[in-house]
Amino acid sequence: MLTNNPAGFWVRFGAMILDVLIVGLPLITIALALGDKYLTDLISFLYTLLTPVFWKGYTIGKRISGIRIVRVTDGSPPGLGTMLLRNVVAGLVYAITLGIGIIISAIMVGNREDKRSIHDMIAGTTVVHDK
Repeated sequence: MLTNNPAGFWVRFGAMILDVLIVGLPLITIALALGDKYLTDLISFLYTLLTPVFWKGYTIGKRISGIRIVRVTDGSPPGLGTMLLRNVVAGLVYAITLGIGIIISAIMVGNREDKRSIHDMIAGTTVVHDK
């Protein structure tokens, strides 16, 4: 199990905020201009799903923050199947629990030694600091 240098809550939260500011706000602006919220949702979903696959575990926010998503077993970048588990299946779990799962995930990242959340457990991933 790869637990070398796990990224904690605040750096992960900061990376998410950077993604929202750099990617999310322009998408919202475009959606408002076009009047099509669903296009923004689709682009946002594809960004979070595909960017880590093609960019070796990074999103823009993670790259700036010096962290990335890796597979627990061997430290390799996530593939498409891994990211589908991480985003879609975990998203369903979070929706079914009416958001309580998100709170539990945040607590897990803040308190667990390996800093893994529910979506990390489902997908077999972890978020680590870059070397």
